[in-house]
Amino acid sequence: MVRTLLAALLLLTLAACGQGELAGPFADSRTPPVLGPRFFKPEGWAWGYVQAGKRPVQRYGVVTTWRGPRATVVVLPGYGESAEVWYETAAALTRRGYSVWVLDRAGQGGSGRYTLPRDLGYVPTFDDDVATLKGLVRVVIRRPPGHPLVLLGHGDGAVVAARAVESGLQVEGLVLSSPDLAATPVSVEKAKGWVGKIMLVDRLPGPGWRPWSRSGPDARQAGQTHDVWRGGVGKAWQLANPDLRMSGPSLGWRAAHQTAAKAAQADAARIQAPVLMTTPGPTAPEAARLCKAIRACTGFEVPGARPALHLESDTWRTPWFEAVTGFIATRAQEAREVKLPGEPRGPADNSDVGEPRTGA
Repeated sequence: MVRTLLAALLLLTLAACGQGELAGPFADSRTPPVLGPRFFKPEGWAWGYVQAGKRPVQRYGVVTTWRGPRATVVVLPGYGESAEVWYETAAALTRRGYSVWVLDRAGQGGSGRYTLPRDLGYVPTFDDDVATLKGLVRVVIRRPPGHPLVLLGHGDGAVVAARAVESGLQVEGLVLSSPDLAATPVSVEKAKGWVGKIMLVDRLPGPGWRPWSRSGPDARQAGQTHDVWRGGVGKAWQLANPDLRMSGPSLGWRAAHQTAAKAAQADAARIQAPVLMTTPGPTAPEAARLCKAIRACTGFEVPGARPALHLESDTWRTPWFEAVTGFIATRAQEAREVKLPGEPRGPADNSDVGEPRTGA
């Protein structure tokens, strides 16, 4: 018990001092030598930073198609993922004619940190992610009138996407991929009871926390995917780039996730845009209730898959990818069909529908 308390106090001391370069954003990631070309940075990829208020700077990446994009897709990764994990999917989406933006989550990936050690997941509230997402869309992306925008949130990133739309972000579509709504109950007040009245107690690691380690499991070993190669992508990037490394979440992160997940379910009726919810079937009860509460939500199960559908073997990833791109194509088609009053309607443009669908 004494050792645990001393370790906690040390971490809190580091958190209080965690400023400057150690907690700053990171963009120049080095490509791991163990990865094949399909996992490399897509041609034309560019990095940028965005900041909302006094929150830590968040990193984003963007890549677009060589022709005029049919729609813009903004990806919100799940816990522990960096934008690099989404390179393969981003490249596949650009081949379908879409611009892709990937926003690293607050305190994760290449974004600035709230605390140290850098691999400890901490954010005081998911509202920070929501605010930065809105800033990215409204200030950085600045899509032209009539150009469709679709959010794609994975895991707890789906919670951020839902909360952004529920709080006023205008989108044409929302994809919730394996939404993580079953937040582990946590009480920061209970933690304060055994460590005393210590400031920053929410930055303490959660139960069973271990620092990032080379011997730690990759996504396949952690049960997130069946695929050996895609399952190793995230860990490969973290091995080659220490600033991207993530271990388990803090008490504060877990509390923030719990609060946001409950709010997303409570305010689900505010989502007016069409929603596609993809799950590794059968759909979890929390996700099923969320979809049912949304005005226009379509569920798509991928039987036998594991939660990281974007990293699954082609047997499961291909139907997921086709469902997602089909949903985006429909939103793009609907946007083209919207005409100003009195403007004649031309023949339907079925270019999306007629394009071959071969997966990623």
